[in-house]
Amino acid sequence: MPLKPENAFTMPQEWYEMRDLRRRRLSESVWVPLRCSKYIENVGKHGHLGHRLEFYGVGTVAVPVTQKSAAEKLGWMDIGISHSHFGAVIDEIYYPADAFEGRGISGVHLVLDQQGNSADPSEWHLHQDLALSLRLKRERDLWVSPHEGYTEVARLCRKQDGSPEMFEIRLSHLRDYLAARNMSLYVTTYRERISVVDNSSGISWPSGYAREESHGEKWEGNITSILAGGLPRGATSAVVHLSRTDVDPDIDVPRLGPPIDDNVQSRSWSVEHDGQTYFQVRGDLWRNEWIEPALSSPIVRGDDVPSTVDFIVDASGNRQNASSLVDAGGWLWFRPDVVLTLAQRRGGRLKWYTRDTGDIEGAPGLGVHFGMNAIGLVNVYGEDIALLPEWLQRVWAGYNVAPDGKVSAELLASQVRAEPAQTQAPEQFFVRCIESLSALVKSRFGISLITEHSSRAEIFPRIHRFRATDLAGLYALAKDVARVTVDSFDVAAMRKFLRLDQSEAKLGSLKCLERLIGKVVGPPVAGTLIAPLFGVYDLRLADAHLPNERASEVLRGFGIENGMPMVIQGLWLLDSCVGGIYKIVSNLSDEQSKPAGAECT
Repeated sequence: MPLKPENAFTMPQEWYEMRDLRRRRLSESVWVPLRCSKYIENVGKHGHLGHRLEFYGVGTVAVPVTQKSAAEKLGWMDIGISHSHFGAVIDEIYYPADAFEGRGISGVHLVLDQQGNSADPSEWHLHQDLALSLRLKRERDLWVSPHEGYTEVARLCRKQDGSPEMFEIRLSHLRDYLAARNMSLYVTTYRERISVVDNSSGISWPSGYAREESHGEKWEGNITSILAGGLPRGATSAVVHLSRTDVDPDIDVPRLGPPIDDNVQSRSWSVEHDGQTYFQVRGDLWRNEWIEPALSSPIVRGDDVPSTVDFIVDASGNRQNASSLVDAGGWLWFRPDVVLTLAQRRGGRLKWYTRDTGDIEGAPGLGVHFGMNAIGLVNVYGEDIALLPEWLQRVWAGYNVAPDGKVSAELLASQVRAEPAQTQAPEQFFVRCIESLSALVKSRFGISLITEHSSRAEIFPRIHRFRATDLAGLYALAKDVARVTVDSFDVAAMRKFLRLDQSEAKLGSLKCLERLIGKVVGPPVAGTLIAPLFGVYDLRLADAHLPNERASEVLRGFGIENGMPMVIQGLWLLDSCVGGIYKIVSNLSDEQSKPAGAECT
């Protein structure tokens, strides 16, 4: 067995000195801890060779900016994690649980530690005023902002046993809140790094001790000779044994009187400890920092802040700040991908007004009226974009392009002439046409056409032309159309109704539907009516199984030619499917047709 190399458990001196951590500032972080008690590492057995530990603790208090000088006299022992929070009455004055009072300070704890017991761990609470003022919604251990697209603003991390470990908040939102309250956040942190080694010769601190101190920061390094188990080498323990002599165990109901010299006996001795000797090397860092309030508070105080987002406004590529678009009186152009991005966001929603106009929301209540132009680009009136929150303006700006293909004709008809186009988007009628077909099949044939499944409700909102921003997207759109039509048709019910012979026992759902329709309108007409659904079924696996020539042929069946803008190809695909289904409904509804049951055998 190979010998253990010398100093195998020794960490580099830099690890204990934490210079990497001392260069970092919380004011430069995206996330700021409001409270933390975290063991980053804790391996091995305490006081034994190989034990290594790293701890990180944070305590905070928000104080008025006028009291910063007084607050700087506080440290880790004053506002660190040894303190829990509860209301108390002192000298007949009630102090609420969130208050830090004393030493010339009237501060507020933004995270409150509610102590538990031996069975239930403590719980940490985000201050209600902070959560309500930033308009946050709690979802388990996350606090999100529904008004900012459900952006994650605060989060609580837990240990494996469920007890709280770290509570963090996004710096930008914290500073907005502090600005509204004219406060700064005082942050005190403590870090320790410890390891137990058999040789400390790699550490160059004179006499085994080092210290560095600057404004708001103190670091210490120590090397201690210890016995296995953690006691200092040469340590002794004093033992005192006390017992009572005034209780007779033979008495049925013994009583214990007050202790006096006559009924108490004692003896004492000392124990000298020995054993294997090791070295404990440790570094400790205490630091106090300030998180200053922002210059403005658009979220809590409602400050009017000029936008930093700009947009292309003309064919020359000139740009304008979003704020200046309020009075500009023009339209902006965007790649169609923007609609898909916004619709897919949590809280996003796509609504149609006419064939080429609608409303798109990137978050609840934050929608804009848009139009699709002749080459598939999206137009929005500039002022509508300027009135959105800046975070949503940034999403739109990522898809902004130079003007091309004119402004959407239907959008101009609505916003300029106040004469909305008398057209309809196929997306509006997709669910309705399937429901109509299902109801008609039920009434005419007595069978249920659709097999319901939970994913249908999730698929329907995704069926729109803006899925088709590229060829793969077009195929994905066709696949979802097939999933809620062809794949959802109850083929077993149709086979039973048609009473197929053994040679046709495995007839697919589309062929069965064609047979049903044929009993009313005749096979030739039925084949024409159902052709769009056959086309969708062919396209659903086009990217993997259908040759390019066949795919092009199927697309031409929808009136789609190579070179068409992709979103317009998606529009034509949906228009053909919806129109085709309504034609089936119209033909099955024809009162002049012979009742289906007359020909069923």
